[in-house]
Parts: sequence; structure tokens; C-alpha cells
Amino acid sequence: MATPERTPRWDEQLQRRLARGEETALGELYDQLAPMVHGLAGRILADQAAATQLTREVFAHVWEHPEDFDPARGSLRSWLGALTHHRAVERLRARRSAEHAPGAEAEIRAVATAARMQYVVDSLPQPLRETIAVTYYDGRTYHETARLLGISEQAAKQRMRLGLELLATELAEERARQDGIGDGDGET
Repeated sequence: MATPERTPRWDEQLQRRLARGEETALGELYDQLAPMVHGLAGRILADQAAATQLTREVFAHVWEHPEDFDPARGSLRSWLGALTHHRAVERLRARRSAEHAPGAEAEIRAVATAARMQYVVDSLPQPLRETIAVTYYDGRTYHETARLLGISEQAAKQRMRLGLELLATELAEERARQDGIGDGDGET
């Protein structure tokens, strides 16, 4: 008896279309993920012109090398985020190196980590993102957050805890990636 094959995810289908040279696939990808790529590049580089240039470079890379994306390692969104992050950090390092700024590496890591954390917060499911925004960014208590969001105080605490756990996991992974880069044995 034949076993049914699983349906490929959107990003796997898109990768196949890119590999076939379908320009409409690149357009779809750009429409879906360019705001995320540009936003992440902009937060790291703090320069909108540089972020726009980097966004073009990232999508050019995807067009020229669709095979670099491995669906087994994660989503197309997360791969583009990592690719953008890596290239933006490298660009920032080059800029800072040219400026010979003291403490530039620590500053680069701080900026990159902050941008990565904002990317993670932006990628959280809407209820978690909303709870973090109201509680943490607006400085509200769990009671106030629950009232504003129309949920129980316990639900506000659970959402906040889960969101912070996800952020902590990402931060630990980011530190491990940075330590790997510092040793010269890995990419962002």
C-alpha cells in the first residue's frame, strides 16, 4: 500500500519555484518578507539607506542561491532573518572597524542582540507579543494588563512567562552564536 506524501510547506514550494527561475516566486517572497528583512537590517545598522541596500542584497542572494535554504533546518522566514542578521552584523563590523572605534565589538554585539530580540518579540504569537508590550514596554502590572486585554490575571502571567522563556532561549542561542563567531568557527 502506498503511503501518502506530505504536502510541502509554502516555503518549500517557493524554494522549488525559485530554483526553476520563476520571477513571480521572488516577488511573492519579497512581498511577504521584505518588511521583516528591512526592519531587522534597519535596527542593526541604524541607517535606512544601508538597510535598503542590504535588503536588496539578501533577496538577490535568495534569487541566485535558492538551494542555500534548507527546509529541514527551519522556515524560510527564520533563514532570511539569520541571513539578514549575519550580513548586517558583518556590515556593522566593517563600518566600525573603519572608524577604529574603541569598544566597537561590544557595541556591535549589543546592537545585534537588541535587534535580534526585537525580531523574536515581533515573531511571537500575537497574544504573547501583546502581553509583553502592555506589561513590559508600557510598565503595567499583571492586573492592569489583564484588565486591558480582557483576560484573567493568571493568563497574563502565563503569557508573559512563556514569552520571556522564548526570549531567554533565543538570547542564549544568540550568545552561543556570537561565541562561535568569536572563535572563528561559525556563522550568525
